[in-house]
Amino acid sequence: MKLIVILGIMFALLLASLPVAFSLGSLGLGMLLGGGFSPLMAPQAILSTLDGFILLAVPLFLLMSNILLYGGCGRDLYAAVQAWVGHWPGGLAIATIISCGIFAAISGVSVATAATIGVVAIPEMIERGYNKNFVYGLLAAGGTLGILIPPSLPMIVYGFITEESVISLFLAGIGPGLFLIALFIIYSIVYAHLFGGYTPSEKAPWDVRIKTSIKVAPTIALAALILGGIYTGIFTPTEAAAVGFALAIILTVVLMRSLSFKDFKRAVFEAMITTAAILIIIAGAKIFGKAITLYRIPQDISSLIQTYVDSKMLFVIVVCVVLVAMGLVFETLSMVLIMVPVLLPAAMGMGIDPIWFGIFMVVMVECALITPPVGLNLYVIQSVSGAPLGDVAKGVLPFLFLMIFTVAVMYVWSDLVLYIPFKL
Repeated sequence: MKLIVILGIMFALLLASLPVAFSLGSLGLGMLLGGGFSPLMAPQAILSTLDGFILLAVPLFLLMSNILLYGGCGRDLYAAVQAWVGHWPGGLAIATIISCGIFAAISGVSVATAATIGVVAIPEMIERGYNKNFVYGLLAAGGTLGILIPPSLPMIVYGFITEESVISLFLAGIGPGLFLIALFIIYSIVYAHLFGGYTPSEKAPWDVRIKTSIKVAPTIALAALILGGIYTGIFTPTEAAAVGFALAIILTVVLMRSLSFKDFKRAVFEAMITTAAILIIIAGAKIFGKAITLYRIPQDISSLIQTYVDSKMLFVIVVCVVLVAMGLVFETLSMVLIMVPVLLPAAMGMGIDPIWFGIFMVVMVECALITPPVGLNLYVIQSVSGAPLGDVAKGVLPFLFLMIFTVAVMYVWSDLVLYIPFKL
């Protein structure tokens, strides 16, 4: 009953257009006061949140992502991949997916991935005769790879609030990330074969392949250095973000000379706004999480689940339904911050590995990125393409089913997630 009342108040605050951060923070503070707890717990929770070293990775990865975005690295990356695979059946679609995957391995931000590749890919694919809805859906879904293929901001936040290893989460995301890329590519080839209607690209000559590959080599090297440094233990995710930001500046300013001072200021300003928004949401969610813990709501939910849900499969299905429903009204980090403290104790009580559960949450959050009305990637692609939101939403449906299928494969074959971090 307490949970229903709390959720009812939360939705009422959100429907009243109160921002998510303030809805969570004010509700949490109200719960502390109503329960007779010290209101000093609220500022203490905020201070402990913002004092976390690992959260420094958030603004640094955002800065790096924006620098690469405005430095034109996405354009060069897409041109290089297209030169190699553009002549295949559905070649431009394949090039788009691979480019999204590579850029995701650099930035860790889904919106930046969708915007960076979308600006280049959308006009070219439409000009070649690809179905517009398919193109919009492909870019919106391909952009979600930014939060599954490491480095990933939601994984960093999940590791922060659960005190699980961020490096283990990064490693665990590789398998599902590659699997999802493969599914997207297979679907694109099948779609191109069945529906056609596009003009195939000419096979690029070897000199073009070599030229574009050389041009994009520093960007690929940057991704390899960041991921390799993290996985070999040379530096932490936060240090990797700092190194990546510094190298992104060198790459776009010194080597490519593609980043103007005006674009640099724009990149910094946008990263600052996004960072502030993320940290405020985290602070509000921390107060809310503190309150629901004191009210023993996670324990009550665990008991309820153990009473009525008698199998892991049913638990995962129920959580999927809940997260898909929440994805209709919540953005990504809000879902992670609200639901992890509530669901993780119950998941661990069912014997589910917390690292597996973290990747499962990220995949479900990917679905939230492309479900209306608040799917951010939908609005990014709408902004880039100028298309109606309904056309973008129609295009993502097949990719949404592929993501749900990936969750099913993860459940049946848990080594897709756990093999690399724990058995390799």
